[in-house]
Amino acid sequence: MKNLVRSLSIGSFTAPNNLWLAPMAGITDGPFRALCLRGGAGIVCAEMVSAHALHYENPRSLRMLSISEREKPVSMQIFGSDEQTIAEAARAAEARGADIIDINAGCPVKKINRAGAGCVLMKDPVFLGRLVAAAVKAVKVPVTLKTRISLKRGKLLGDEIARIAESEGACAVLMHARAAEDVHAGEPDLDALAKVCASVKIPVLGNGGIDSAEKAKQFFQAGCAGLLIGRAAVGNPYIFRDIAQELAGEKAHPLDNRRRAEIYLALIEENIAHYGEKIGVGRSKKTAGYWLRGFPNAAEVRGKFVRMEKLADIKDLFASLIF
Repeated sequence: MKNLVRSLSIGSFTAPNNLWLAPMAGITDGPFRALCLRGGAGIVCAEMVSAHALHYENPRSLRMLSISEREKPVSMQIFGSDEQTIAEAARAAEARGADIIDINAGCPVKKINRAGAGCVLMKDPVFLGRLVAAAVKAVKVPVTLKTRISLKRGKLLGDEIARIAESEGACAVLMHARAAEDVHAGEPDLDALAKVCASVKIPVLGNGGIDSAEKAKQFFQAGCAGLLIGRAAVGNPYIFRDIAQELAGEKAHPLDNRRRAEIYLALIEENIAHYGEKIGVGRSKKTAGYWLRGFPNAAEVRGKFVRMEKLADIKDLFASLIF
């Protein structure tokens, strides 16, 4: 058990450890990525960027590719539905410093699916393989594929997709152990995940509901070379450190409420510095429920916070949580 958390090589790149921050739209931006690296993540995955939007040089999408040194190592996730724009997007991400390029083929959001991207790509594994091949040919950094074990419960597709991705040059598969129809609900299917892990020689990183050392151990026992932790890191960015310590047989020291409030306030301030006050405060509000969970009168505090627009008012509110 002591050797479960260790460095992990993905093609030519080696991550310091195999506990990674999963990509989450609207959440895993620069300030949060830097925070999770301080919390012990081996690599951080950026929120997905539209290859189509990059093709047309959409300013917002281009800004999403920005990477600072404090956010590295970082995997940049792209999504799209044709080989040309996927290749272009991969090159653009590589040029801006991405250590890994990840292709999304697991997002169940209808808006993404209507554009022919995300989990609907699982319906045609051969075509999905061509998208992987296009990205692999376009860049020198490793390419990975993030997908799911199936579209519908009980109808495993993940093993076939993983084999095709491997044959087309992917250096790893990032596998969400739930069906696309389940989105983020229900227990992960670790038996199906184990079949995926056994089907390929490249590393498989497991994802889906990992929020403790015990859950992490179950994923490793299924054959995963590494893990992706998503929602459990929101409000607890030091979960990577805690899980690593517990799996090594050491005593973890989870953040208490006061320390969480201090970290959250510092993140809000970073968001404001990064985006400006209006957008920075707005983005911070999206995750308030995660950060304030477990506080006395959490609902009341959150209700006050989401009505605030100014940092000075937010600081006054948080003073009651910290002091």
